[in-house]
Amino acid sequence: MMKRRSTSFQNRSSHHQYWKRSLLFVIVLCTSICVGSFVLLEINRPNINLFMPFPNLFTQKPKIAFLFIARNRLPLDFVWDAFFREDKDKRFTVFVHSRPGFLFNKATTKSLYFLNRQVNDSVQVDWGSASMIQAERLLLEKALVDPANERFVFLSDSCVPLYNFSYTYDYIMSTSTSFVDSFSDTKGGRYNPKMQSIVPERNWRKGSQIQWVVLNRKHAEIVLKDETVFPVFQQHCQRKSLPEFWREQPFPVDTSKQHNCIPDEHYVQTLLAQEGLEGEITRRSLTHTAWDLSASKDRERRGWHPATYKFSDATSQLILSIKEIDNIYYETESRREWCSSKGKPSPCFLFARKFTRPAAIRILNLSLPSK
Repeated sequence: MMKRRSTSFQNRSSHHQYWKRSLLFVIVLCTSICVGSFVLLEINRPNINLFMPFPNLFTQKPKIAFLFIARNRLPLDFVWDAFFREDKDKRFTVFVHSRPGFLFNKATTKSLYFLNRQVNDSVQVDWGSASMIQAERLLLEKALVDPANERFVFLSDSCVPLYNFSYTYDYIMSTSTSFVDSFSDTKGGRYNPKMQSIVPERNWRKGSQIQWVVLNRKHAEIVLKDETVFPVFQQHCQRKSLPEFWREQPFPVDTSKQHNCIPDEHYVQTLLAQEGLEGEITRRSLTHTAWDLSASKDRERRGWHPATYKFSDATSQLILSIKEIDNIYYETESRREWCSSKGKPSPCFLFARKFTRPAAIRILNLSLPSK
């Protein structure tokens, strides 16, 4: 009887020892797998980050998406490289729309911030056509994927920053509004009555080109999702034919009766008015442009394009004069817009255009983009 009990006890003891060994084996195996996975993760983190563009999302600060619309390369990428390098917290993302097929690689840009940042499904952009709006929407489509992007700044290949990154970031993030230059434009001969059924004339607005707006996330999503106003612009908002193209098309009987509608000068402004959101925007641009009406000898084109700053123009006096502008006057509405940030008077502009590469080099050497 005692021998049977002893055997039974030994069997139970062996059974417990078996499960202890099994449990220990499982613990050791899991620990090894976890440690090995962590080591592999750290070794391959640079490669993994290529497929995970938003690491540490829950600890990141809100970001600004800088969206560049360029012809080909960005001749002023060295200026923006210095600008972005100042931010150690990675509070920005960069996207570029260039002509179809153009790649930002080590042969076309020296800045790491622009490497492989182009929109791959880009369109050919022609001045004065709705293709500029298409380019903007493509950039927004890419930038909105990152939920940390809360502001969307549109820039051209001739823009330069006037201040350092920290001041620019604080200025833009200090208000929840979008910055959209917008004013009524019912007497400019640009509104096409054929739009009336979709876009009534009371909602027709004009402003700076699409490249000079700064949108918050709500308004950016509205622009991207719009399937009503954009098609109307494609069909009924077109620029006036220019004399140099008359040989390629029928000669206009009376050019004065043609609607001279530049789509990207009206689209965002009109769309937000159409949506009843004008109370949510600051009605001015953050990008300074000098419109020189006497710069062109061609009467038809005079005033259509802004002045370009060359090397001799890029002086400290020029930059300081732009930075000191604290109000904007809109003649068509007899309205003066005083500029403010965080409820206090402030400069009106954070960026300026159009600068040639030599002019930008001179500005960078003067160390002017600082607060």
